[in-house]
Amino acid sequence: MKIINSPQLNIMAATIKLSRVSDDFGFEATDGNGHVVKMDTSPESGGKDFGVRPMQMLLMGLAGCSAIDVISILKKQRQDVKDYKMVVNGDRQAGVEPSLWEDVNIEFHLYGDIDEDKAKRAAELSVDKYCSVAATLKKAGAGVNWQVFVHPAEEK
Repeated sequence: MKIINSPQLNIMAATIKLSRVSDDFGFEATDGNGHVVKMDTSPESGGKDFGVRPMQMLLMGLAGCSAIDVISILKKQRQDVKDYKMVVNGDRQAGVEPSLWEDVNIEFHLYGDIDEDKAKRAAELSVDKYCSVAATLKKAGAGVNWQVFVHPAEEK
């Protein structure tokens, strides 16, 4: 095994371990706390639909990151969020490798007694200031757009 030394950076570190567990492209990635995610490539590329595609996982990470921000902000503002859903759609570059996300569209769906202006501001703060995944996508050149929908608590 070759060990490559890199300069120490003042960053938050994470360790992910990946193992092939199913056919050629079925992998499980495990974080430092033991949480496991299954990954695979598309069937068109030889995958067996064992798990999430890695690029889709990036959009899942965006949804999770932003959801944590929005809920945290709204809780501090004493907004009564009864339920929360998101839809994230993305378009990737065509005909190039690597094929990066070009456009990402986020729908925030909040249910409860929530001030719409506060909900919009929370989403804006998340996407433009706090969410590290959104910042990563933007630095890679993706457009990240969003909309907020506030629904009564009983509507789902």
